[in-house]
Amino acid sequence: MALDFNQDMSLSRRAMKAELLDAETELRLAYAWRDERCEESLHRLITAYMRLAISMAAKFKRYGAPMNDLIQEAGLGLMKAAEKFDPDRGVRFSTYAVWWIKASIQDYVMRNWSMVRTGSTSSQKSLFFNLRRVQARLEREALAEGRILDRQTMREMIAKEVGVPLHDVEMMEGRLSGSDFSLNATQSSDEEGREWIDTLEDDAEQADSHVELKHDNAMLREWLLSALSSLNDRERFIVRERKLREDPRTLESLGNELSLSKERVRQLEAAAFAKMRKSLEKQSREVLGFLV
Repeated sequence: MALDFNQDMSLSRRAMKAELLDAETELRLAYAWRDERCEESLHRLITAYMRLAISMAAKFKRYGAPMNDLIQEAGLGLMKAAEKFDPDRGVRFSTYAVWWIKASIQDYVMRNWSMVRTGSTSSQKSLFFNLRRVQARLEREALAEGRILDRQTMREMIAKEVGVPLHDVEMMEGRLSGSDFSLNATQSSDEEGREWIDTLEDDAEQADSHVELKHDNAMLREWLLSALSSLNDRERFIVRERKLREDPRTLESLGNELSLSKERVRQLEAAAFAKMRKSLEKQSREVLGFLV
């Protein structure tokens, strides 16, 4: 069943004129929808409580969302409630629907509050909709007692009051402190008209680091080539096949090719590495001695 939310004023007027359901009629319609999937019963149930959805949507206008969008979300919440409502539990549909309507509207408000995701956990949602109210009440109470609360104490009291971690309060306070603005906006204090994006630090590798890395890699390459040149042909062949190939060969395959045992190949490999290590250490000492 589709509901037309495009003309929210017209919908509001129709909702105010909708029938008021008594408990018996409401129960009968709920059973008809659940057991028989009777769309006419669903339509009567939704229409009767659309005034409730609109009333709840109006309470969230202060968050800046268009009223017709809020009504749409409230209507979706109402329909979800009708889909999941179990008349056997002995609860009035209106009581059950309130929670689904509120959850649907709150999710919409939080999704559209900022381009940056505000949060989705229960503690973050509770903070989003209660932080300012709780803060104002705590400030009034402190003022009445002649006390002045610093920001950190206020945050700790809010965290305790709402029952959330302190870091969640700090995060949400920052998210609610101001609206989004474009990084391409011009800095008002900059006479040259620079944009805010120009102040962001470049994550790319800096020129000096690139030069140093290129120099160090070139030096290491020379050292390795020099270390390899200190090996005889057989040792160099084993090192190349064991360590410089994309798919290194096994000791056994090299032993078969060189007519040696696997253990002998391992010994030659270890000896080759020892020679290379000695060569590299000598070159590093020479560089350190030059620097000193």
